[in-house]
Amino acid sequence: MKEKRMTCERARNVCLVETLAKLGHFPSKESEKEAWFPSPFRSETQASFKVSKTLNRWYDHGEGIGGNVIDLVCKLKQASVKEALEFLSDNGNPFSFHQQPFLKETPKLKITQVLSIQHPALFDYLAERQIPPTLAHGYLKQVHFILNSKNYFTLGFRNHKGGWELRNKFQKYCASPKAITLINTGKQNLTVVEGMFDFLSLLVIRPEWFLDSDVLILNSLAFVTKINPILEKYDSLNLALDNDNAGERWTQHLIALYPKAIDRRNCYTGFKDVNEKLIYHGQR
Repeated sequence: MKEKRMTCERARNVCLVETLAKLGHFPSKESEKEAWFPSPFRSETQASFKVSKTLNRWYDHGEGIGGNVIDLVCKLKQASVKEALEFLSDNGNPFSFHQQPFLKETPKLKITQVLSIQHPALFDYLAERQIPPTLAHGYLKQVHFILNSKNYFTLGFRNHKGGWELRNKFQKYCASPKAITLINTGKQNLTVVEGMFDFLSLLVIRPEWFLDSDVLILNSLAFVTKINPILEKYDSLNLALDNDNAGERWTQHLIALYPKAIDRRNCYTGFKDVNEKLIYHGQR
């Protein structure tokens, strides 16, 4: 049977709150008619991103912009409208972004199984990100979960509170509680990165860093303001945040607080992050 294409009209009816949840963003406060989120476009401590549940529209008070779910996906993923429609389509793939009926509450993700990585699709995804499977096995799991009666599986990276960062080729999820991941082996130095693929990519291109360094994976820049008690314990800090406006802002913030901090982004100059550099050189 020929697949029914996702049209703009159909896509606009996809629930915004669920879309944000599938992308790893959850409201800090919520009522029957609206939900407020820390902006998915930047790091902030006060929620300024509003979703009207009745209109299924969003508005970012920090930037003074808003729109529908297509606009959100285009901006968040830097995608074209066509790519956004593909992202929002339901084609029966286990990684697909299933449309769900309108709900008043944020959907809850239920983990059903945690395994070593086995599925070929996940190995293909690791290959696309240029992460060796032998390296991934040391830090990632294959996580199966249910979201609104749909079954999914992803790569999972556990944080220190027992929550999970969940990634596959098509989606970005998180299983609460959201928290940092600290890999503490008793070293005197600490390397700070934003996400799990940043950490794994540095293990590929700069393995020598970790001979004498613990690593802190933020899992969200929102945690930068909460990690001072950890940073204070180390003799030196290697900062390897993203090469974007938020990464620059928080890198300079940490350097101002800690003279022992060093900006290490020069090892992936010209790329948004270290994984982008790894992918670029791996495909040449």
